[in-house]
Amino acid sequence: MTASSHKQPLVVAHDLARSFDVSAPWLNRMIERKPRQLLHAVDGVSFEIEKGKTLALVGESGCGKSTVARLLVGLYEPTRGGLTFDGQDAHAAFQSVDARKMRQRIQMIFQDPYASLNPRWTVEAIIGEPLQEHGLIQDAAELKARVAELLQSVGLSALDMVKYPHQFSGGQRQRISIARALATAPEFLVCDEPTSALDVSVQAQVLNIMKDLQRERGLTYLFISHNLAVVRHVSDQVGVMYLGRLVELADKHTLFANPQHPYTKMLLDAIPKMHDTGRSRTPVQGEVPNPLNPPSGCSFHPRCPQATDICRSERPALRELKGIKIACHAVS
Repeated sequence: MTASSHKQPLVVAHDLARSFDVSAPWLNRMIERKPRQLLHAVDGVSFEIEKGKTLALVGESGCGKSTVARLLVGLYEPTRGGLTFDGQDAHAAFQSVDARKMRQRIQMIFQDPYASLNPRWTVEAIIGEPLQEHGLIQDAAELKARVAELLQSVGLSALDMVKYPHQFSGGQRQRISIARALATAPEFLVCDEPTSALDVSVQAQVLNIMKDLQRERGLTYLFISHNLAVVRHVSDQVGVMYLGRLVELADKHTLFANPQHPYTKMLLDAIPKMHDTGRSRTPVQGEVPNPLNPPSGCSFHPRCPQATDICRSERPALRELKGIKIACHAVS
């Protein structure tokens, strides 16, 4: 790889969108005279991630974070927009004869370590499967040695190979998931709330392992979480999502020190702070609107204290402002 290519972002998402048809069955629609219904889970999301860096996506449940994750690893096809990985059209690659090469380089760590591991397989079979599937290792002794090495890289023992997932705690299972994701030596890991199902003390251990692996291997992460304390610990950049769209995208220090979007301020204000025990906190106001029937204009306006008439009629575009990207009519 040339020196100039290092400056290029490794991952570029451009206007990514994904809609799901959630219409009633055809006969019901005919009888009840109802139109087709589309759920716009992700609606025009754009971002870049530099090699070796971490972009975190945050937002309330149902804002489209996990759909973005599945779009990036090719589990969903985009309805609109595209994804470039290392200068290559990733979604075209996922559908071509070179799909395995692309999947080798992009891997995913799922949210629930209890559901993402096959309970009937040993740890050796779970971690060894991607190595065999991608034709990286065929020899049984070599496979065993590589699985042992991967287990040790996430703080487990080579002796754990013969065990089954039910013999491990949640944190240990998530380490097994990380070892499986690392098996193909990927460059980009999509982490969909990898610590949300774990106890706080275990979360810290898993996050530290992920940070160490990133330093050692130069990994690039997209980290999805609703926990802003976790995001502060792991990210370089933070994107705030609301109802399928990015509303603010900024450097971590800028976003936590000086949030601009009213929704970002609301999320940060809801976090309990050690030294502000006497200060009253502002809870996150209102409910997320029904995504099947989103509000007109800016989708956040029913909950926004700064909403004006333009917010109710015109959807703000994500624009550059003082080194950040923001979609808000009230911020200038």
